[in-house]
Amino acid sequence: MQLISHQSRHLNTVSMRDSNSRFDEVSRTSNNSDRIKLVVFDMDSTLIDAETIDELAHAAGVGDKVALITERAMHGEMDYSDALLERVRLLRGLPLDKAHDALDKMPFMPGAKELVNYLKSRGYKTAMISGGFTIAAERVGEALGIDHVVSNELLIDDGRLTGEVRGPLTGQSSKEHVLEIISRKYGIEPDECIVVGDGANDICIFKRARYAIAFNSKPILREHADIVITEKNLEAVIPVIQLLDPEKGQVSCIRDA
Repeated sequence: MQLISHQSRHLNTVSMRDSNSRFDEVSRTSNNSDRIKLVVFDMDSTLIDAETIDELAHAAGVGDKVALITERAMHGEMDYSDALLERVRLLRGLPLDKAHDALDKMPFMPGAKELVNYLKSRGYKTAMISGGFTIAAERVGEALGIDHVVSNELLIDDGRLTGEVRGPLTGQSSKEHVLEIISRKYGIEPDECIVVGDGANDICIFKRARYAIAFNSKPILREHADIVITEKNLEAVIPVIQLLDPEKGQVSCIRDA
C-alpha cells in the first residue's frame, strides 16, 4: 500500500489502515446534501506528468534557467507572479510549431482518465484551474472531459512567442478568485468543493476548499492538506472520494468550525 497520510486541521478522524485501503485517516460526518459537487484540479504535475513551462523552456533552449525558477516558485521561495513573468520572458522567440510539438508529448498523469471518468459517473462537476497556458490546458481539458478549464494565454506574434502572458491566473492568489467564480456558478461556496493540487500556488485554494488533497506534492503544500497522497497515480484519489461521497451514506469531510 502506498502512503496516504492525514494532515490534521482540527478534523474528527477515523483511522483506516487495513491492507486493502489506500488511505490512513478521513473525517466522518453525516452530510446528506444534494447540492452539486465540484472537484477542482491543478494541471501541471497533477493531471499531467509534466510542467508545461518547463517543456516549453526545453524547446526554447532555456530549460535549466526556467526549471530553477519553477522549483523555487513551487516551494514557495519566490512570488508566483514574479516567477511566472520571469519564466515566460525566457521563452521569447520560440516558434509556435515547436511549442506545440513539445506540449503534445506531455503524458497524462497515471490514473487521470480513470479518476475523471469516475467523478463524471458519480455526477461530480470538474474544473481545472491552471497557471499554465491555453495551448496545453485546452487540449488536456478536452481529452479528459473537464467541465471548466481556466488558464493563461501566451502572446504570439508572427508565429513566435513574444515572452508575454495574460490571463486570469497571473496573480499570487488568483486561483482563489477563479475558484469562487466557478463554484458560485453552481450556487455553492468554495468551502463546499474538493481540490487536488501539488504546489505552493495551490495553497490559496486549499485554504478555501472543504477538503484538500495534496497529490505527489511539494512539502510546503502538505502543511495545508487534509490528505497527502504520495503514490504517483491519481486512481489513489478514488477511494478517498468514495469515502467523501454522501450519496453512499458513508463519510464526508467538513472542517470543524
